[in-house]
Amino acid sequence: MDYKKINAPHNTITRDMVKLGSDTGNIYETVMIISKRANQIGQEIKRDLETKLQEFASYSENPEEVNENREQIEISRFYERLPKPTLLAAKEYEDGMIYYNMPGKHRNK
Repeated sequence: MDYKKINAPHNTITRDMVKLGSDTGNIYETVMIISKRANQIGQEIKRDLETKLQEFASYSENPEEVNENREQIEISRFYERLPKPTLLAAKEYEDGMIYYNMPGKHRNK
């Protein structure tokens, strides 16, 4: 997923809880859905970052040797500047981009 394309805020914002919980009918279920998606996003971001940083990994016998690579630093800074996974997940939920299935409940969407 391209996280640059999601126009999520970088800071926590106030949300209308009535509107946010209107799809599920229960704000706690909504928060559960958003938190599960945030965990998925966090794991995706971590995997992406680890994959990109593996390209720069150099294994030497001397742990004191640290080679700083400008490209590696820029990649790390990019991931540090991304909105937090909870903010990304909340924005996805508000935009209707999250599919969820609640066993035992009928969903009209």
